[in-house]
Amino acid sequence: DAMTRCSKSSWPTFIPLIQLPKNNFSFHSATSSSDHPCAAWCPVLHSPAHTLPDSFPPISAMAAAAASASAKTFVLYPSLGVGHLNPMVELAKHLLRRGHSAVLAVVDPPDGDPTSAAAVARLAEANPSIAFRLLPAPPSPDPAAHPIKRAHDTLRLANPALGGFLRALPAPADALLLDMFCVDALDVAAELALPAYFFFASAASDFAIFLNMPYLYPGLPSFKDMGDTLVHSPGMRPVRAVDMPLSVQDKESDMTKTRMYQFKRIAEGRGVLVNSFDWLEPTALKALADGVCVPGRPTPRVFCIGPLVNDGKKSGDGETRHECLAWLDAQPERSVVFLCFGSIGAVSAAQLREIAYGLESSGHRFLWVVRSPPADPADVFQPRLEPDLDALLPEGFMERTRDRGMVLKMWAPQAEVLRHAATGAFVTHCGWNSALEAIMAGVPMICYPMYAEQALNKVFMVEEMKIAVPLEGYEKRMVKAEEIEAKLRLVMETGEGRKLRETLAAARKMASDAISNGGSSEVAFAEFLRDLENGGCNN
Repeated sequence: DAMTRCSKSSWPTFIPLIQLPKNNFSFHSATSSSDHPCAAWCPVLHSPAHTLPDSFPPISAMAAAAASASAKTFVLYPSLGVGHLNPMVELAKHLLRRGHSAVLAVVDPPDGDPTSAAAVARLAEANPSIAFRLLPAPPSPDPAAHPIKRAHDTLRLANPALGGFLRALPAPADALLLDMFCVDALDVAAELALPAYFFFASAASDFAIFLNMPYLYPGLPSFKDMGDTLVHSPGMRPVRAVDMPLSVQDKESDMTKTRMYQFKRIAEGRGVLVNSFDWLEPTALKALADGVCVPGRPTPRVFCIGPLVNDGKKSGDGETRHECLAWLDAQPERSVVFLCFGSIGAVSAAQLREIAYGLESSGHRFLWVVRSPPADPADVFQPRLEPDLDALLPEGFMERTRDRGMVLKMWAPQAEVLRHAATGAFVTHCGWNSALEAIMAGVPMICYPMYAEQALNKVFMVEEMKIAVPLEGYEKRMVKAEEIEAKLRLVMETGEGRKLRETLAAARKMASDAISNGGSSEVAFAEFLRDLENGGCNN
């Protein structure tokens, strides 16, 4: 395990952590871990006896039958960034619990960001049942390009490394599960005659809009020039142009061209696993099932298998409990507002001060994760140093709020915080991982979308799912203290807040039902396995 705690510069190409759970399953009639098909390229194996944590949901009879009939090996291929890595790890855990083998092939460019590197090490150490394989890749040939274009170039240039890795497996993988942005890996899969499915880690509503966008957008002005004008995607709720993803606001930009290429190629996959559940997004799932999103060709079959999220419970033996959880233990039930903007989200110094004033004037308890403002507001991916709280926050703020607030630098165990009984509301950037974690915890959300598809998520979370309220002013990245105070009071003190909590309680139950025996997501996963066995419905 020391290998997973070392610095990135000393990582081996392979982080050798694999041991599939043997207490419920048997793999290829193996009697020891060395019999596993991945053992030939896995130099270090843990004990053959590995007990599944009690926090995992029970395996349905349907999934257990499928696993006993034919355990499969899946190679999972995430895009760059923690927001793409985390849901892939949850998918790998999902596969392992159902008796299958999962390997994460993680692209490791020389110019990778430290946050992602630390996350890989942390996730590898916390999940010893998952094999992590680092694939060396050259950096983007255009270092001055937008990060989205650079990431796409890096993933495309990683194709030879991915192909070499797949060919070197002692036994062929049964399927390649691709992140939504790893579309060029379809060429590797086709060359190897390997079934390729996509794993879409965001909302099904986003997916329906993205699939149609390459066909809709050519007939429209740039979204950045349309303001509050509604964009009508087939079968979907109209969305203001300003709430379309930042990466597609300028239709002539390299970013948008990259995204249109990716969105169009997703339809070439055999199918799409979506990290959502049927009850949450009926409108989008109907549009996808009706085939209205992709004109002129079949819509990929969609399997809603979620929610797949961190369960908010400790993963490793002897893991130290974070100090903020002990602080939460001392707070009354549902009394704390939790503010956290994802793995890379950050706001300006002026916005930090407005948030501080809003928190202080609201009178509510709070737990706030603060990151240093980015030097370039247009580049949220750049590495940042730890924040200087004394310099960034209003003078005397920490002293005045010390009895009811806690400020953390850079990171918090989000899933554990959301599941804590003291947490009463969540100010979030609307990343889909975060939204699902809040749903699973039954915590109402206050939306401050920042980048990627987060404003689009906000639209559906507020207007359709009714699980959140927005902060006015997010479009210009400046929400005033008075608005922050007002929305905190609305959620924590009013009848509208009580209604939100009731909706979240219902959503939490439906989410739990979906992943329980016979639930919609369990049924969908079994259908995915049948689709894989039958050679795909669109081929």
